[in-house]
Amino acid sequence: MDALLTALADPARWRLVTLLAERPRSVGVLAQLADARQPQTTKHLQTLERAGLVVSQRSGQRRVYALRSGPLRDLAAALSRLADAAGEGPRETYDRYGLSLDAERLAAEEPGWADDRSFRFLRSLTGSPELVWRHLTEPALLAGWWTPEDLRVSELAFEARPGGRIVLEYRDVEDADGSDVVAGRGEGVVDDVRAGEHLAYRLSPRLPDGSVAFTAHVDLDLRPTTTGTDLEARWRITDSTVDSADFIAGIEIGFGQSLDKLAATLAAASHDSKTRKRRTR
Repeated sequence: MDALLTALADPARWRLVTLLAERPRSVGVLAQLADARQPQTTKHLQTLERAGLVVSQRSGQRRVYALRSGPLRDLAAALSRLADAAGEGPRETYDRYGLSLDAERLAAEEPGWADDRSFRFLRSLTGSPELVWRHLTEPALLAGWWTPEDLRVSELAFEARPGGRIVLEYRDVEDADGSDVVAGRGEGVVDDVRAGEHLAYRLSPRLPDGSVAFTAHVDLDLRPTTTGTDLEARWRITDSTVDSADFIAGIEIGFGQSLDKLAATLAAASHDSKTRKRRTR
């Protein structure tokens, strides 16, 4: 594929390909139609032949070239797959965030612009309130879900007691060696803890200079159900700065993805537990 793309990248060779798509032609005729010198045309055709795009045969004193459709169809199929992939999943999320970002930046005209804005999330989770509580409060378990899909936790502290310290730093999920810039960092404090029932904390994302972008007041309520646990999360914004628009634009998408990861983690744990029980019977 690399040789094919390299061969097609040259405008002069692309012109020859378009001419050969009409019908097989000799070197001399191709040079005339392309308004090029024959030796130069011959070199380009040889490059296309090495890439598997054309074949040639001698006919008397002429060498006639013909285009092979197979490699072009393979390339078209590969490009079609790329186009389909680019329009789904992460790209859809990127576009959604872009629309939200534009709107929030327009609204962020002065400090306090987003104060008292609220967000509400609901999830029905597999597992008891006690198990869900552990995933909400134990750093080792929090690290597995407390970021959107394209990020990973790089530093985490969560002290599940009133007045307890919270630190959440995250990086791109593919930034394996930490050489890229930090994607985000937040610091906060736990306000209320009722194990298995209610958790409240404040978390303040930090701007690049270390100052507070805004403060999120987060309340999490757990209710047992016949199939597991219903989790309700509420966010309320205070102390919003003009520069907080980029962060606030991502709350609904980002925390929603985090909760989806939590739901998937708990579902997988439940499935593994059931599988182990069946094997021990």
